[in-house]
Amino acid sequence: MALAQEKVYTIDDIYALPDGERAELIDGKIYNMTPPKRIHQKLVAQLTKLIGNYIEAKDGDCEVYPAPFAVFLNADDKTYVEPDVSVICDKNKLDEYGCNGAPDWIVEIISPSTERMDYEIKLFKYRSAGVREYWIINPSKQTVMVYDFEHGRNTKQYSFDDTISGCIYQDLKINITNLL
Repeated sequence: MALAQEKVYTIDDIYALPDGERAELIDGKIYNMTPPKRIHQKLVAQLTKLIGNYIEAKDGDCEVYPAPFAVFLNADDKTYVEPDVSVICDKNKLDEYGCNGAPDWIVEIISPSTERMDYEIKLFKYRSAGVREYWIINPSKQTVMVYDFEHGRNTKQYSFDDTISGCIYQDLKINITNLL
């Protein structure tokens, strides 16, 4: 007896979702997204503003986008993610639909329903795709994991009270407690 094949979804399936329904697609599997909590949205807004103001003050070329913002990590139609904050420095990756390829810096703010996805699945996908820097912010534990893929530095864990230096922007200092 043959085993049932699991359906492989594509970007077309994501675009066919009913209005207001959000999901991500990783290697042909759909992951539905639940509405975020207020602290999640506050952190997204504050980080987007802080990083964007920093880039502007430095006359930088990078652009910062909050979710929902489409990121097509691979050169296929089976992976589509919406990081909470995406920083893209190569404008050739940007088109009217979002970012084609890896953003330079991604920030994900987790909730209990996304913990495994952000710490495991996305960690692997982002590193493999060429993301230079990845932050995982955990409001319930008040921790920030910083992955510096570009420089191969060890992963560091910080508390919300710590002042964290960016990897791409080393003179950018962020204290999460000050954003709340």
